[in-house]
Amino acid sequence: MKISVCIPMYNENRVIAATAKTLSEYMQANFEDYEIVFCSDGSKDGCDETVRALNLPNVRVIGYEKNQGKGCAVRTAMLAATGDVRMFTDADLAYGVDVIKQVADAFEANPDADLVIGSRNLDKAGYAGYTLLRKIMSKVYIKVLCIAGGFKLSDSQCGCKAFTGEATERIFSRCEVNSFAFDFEAILWAIKMKMKIVEIPVHVINHGESKVRIVRDTLKMLSDLRKMKKRIRKTPV
Repeated sequence: MKISVCIPMYNENRVIAATAKTLSEYMQANFEDYEIVFCSDGSKDGCDETVRALNLPNVRVIGYEKNQGKGCAVRTAMLAATGDVRMFTDADLAYGVDVIKQVADAFEANPDADLVIGSRNLDKAGYAGYTLLRKIMSKVYIKVLCIAGGFKLSDSQCGCKAFTGEATERIFSRCEVNSFAFDFEAILWAIKMKMKIVEIPVHVINHGESKVRIVRDTLKMLSDLRKMKKRIRKTPV
């Protein structure tokens, strides 16, 4: 089974060399067949060239000139990947690298699964290191959006998700959302296509500054969700 790890990046030069080296070492030690795909979302700080200069095995760097949003970077990387399993995670490796083996094991244990999604709410240490306020706001944020989306996943916004190659092609070829709501669009397509979703417990290891602004982004997400649900409902599969 070939594993593709996709990393969206936007001006991540501060951490990207360490991320690339850590990922490369981990993948070489744990998988015989793998690739790592970095996608630059119109970065201006040279993080793409930083990764290329490392000349690491089975590492590709792709991207485009104009910043489009994380959803576009993830979609571009996932569709460019060639793995039997394709997953994306954050450029700062917020969930560490052992989560990659967790994902592979979950697919092995659930051969009929189409998606494997990380969930902080299934891990006792899922929110370790969060302030109480940030933890409460994160949980409320997820709950509100899941109710609006009409599904019961315990953590739809976890930044670590994996898809079979077939599911990737079927879902991401239809996705259009470039904002942070891209996770919901992928999930809505998976549900419409009656795909099997498995959740696994994960916890944050590396705490970066959250880019989500709760009030403004929740309102934006709700608006995006309404549009997505309407479009997806009307589109045949």
